[in-house]
Amino acid sequence: MEYNYKKIRIGPLNTSNIEITDLLKAWIAVSIAFGIVFGKNQFGSYLNSFILAAVVVGSGFLLHELGHKIIAQRYHYFAEFRAFNEMLFLAIIMSFFGFVFAAPGAVMIQTDQVNRKRNGKISAAGPLVNIFLAGAFIIVLLLSSGFLNTLAQYGIRINGWLALFNLIPVWNFDGAKVWRWNKLIWVSMVIVAAVIVFIL
Repeated sequence: MEYNYKKIRIGPLNTSNIEITDLLKAWIAVSIAFGIVFGKNQFGSYLNSFILAAVVVGSGFLLHELGHKIIAQRYHYFAEFRAFNEMLFLAIIMSFFGFVFAAPGAVMIQTDQVNRKRNGKISAAGPLVNIFLAGAFIIVLLLSSGFLNTLAQYGIRINGWLALFNLIPVWNFDGAKVWRWNKLIWVSMVIVAAVIVFIL
């Protein structure tokens, strides 16, 4: 057990002081990194850039991970997000060079009972969250103007890319686990994500 670990329950979710701290840390670091990349010249100020990054990129990354956590906990598995401190630091440093390699952390799942179907459902949850977030931003786009409209445009594209990237069926990506579980579901998700990225 990690030092000073304290269990916390928020509604149906089991979490801890350590997970909450790591989520906030990852969200802030990713938002800073992408806020620097977006730059004040493009959005008027670094504050606007940070807000856009926090809402669009930070939420996209972290809600993706929470999607995995929620499904894993439905199966009564221990599942908590842990930030990768070195990668968060690297993301901020790289942002000064105009790009970000963002791997803020991952949901750690502890169980010896997972099978292909459950693993596939847990893995599909992350990209599905991004697809639904893109859908929410489409609604915002249709109903907004100005900075909110710009935020929605980025929200659609970035969440589409996050879904599509994570569905690549290789290595330990979500897509590889979904593909092994149900190829029809994998194809359907890829088509929706591709439409979001390349057509909308």
